[in-house]
Amino acid sequence: MKPSIILLVSILILVCSCNPKLDNSEAVFNTTWELEYMSGPRIAFDGLFPEKKPQITFNKETHQVTGTDSCNGYSADFELDENSISFGEPGPTTMMFCGGGERQFLNMMQKIDGYIIQDGELNLMAGEVPMMRFKKVEQ
Repeated sequence: MKPSIILLVSILILVCSCNPKLDNSEAVFNTTWELEYMSGPRIAFDGLFPEKKPQITFNKETHQVTGTDSCNGYSADFELDENSISFGEPGPTTMMFCGGGERQFLNMMQKIDGYIIQDGELNLMAGEVPMMRFKKVEQ
């Protein structure tokens, strides 16, 4: 009887210690996401985006993201495969200057290579590091 308990405990430890990468691709669609955190800039988040936060919306059919960089509208192609994601160069944006946060946001998107949706938040990753965290915008 003891060997079966040891086997059961070993299996439970193995299952709990694994970090399976679930395919959450469907969860990114049909919503607008608003940035609530961005790693990297030395300027405080609220200083980068004092008026309005960047937003992103994923279009499954066209494989494009659209949104605002807090000041200007943008669009870019994206590729999604399980938990990896990449963004193309942002297309034409409007040309207002609103303090520099918008450029840092678009530059950061070029560094993103993965994503995780956890607790209703979208985390865009560079390697294993969450670089940007978004919350769903209530419609």
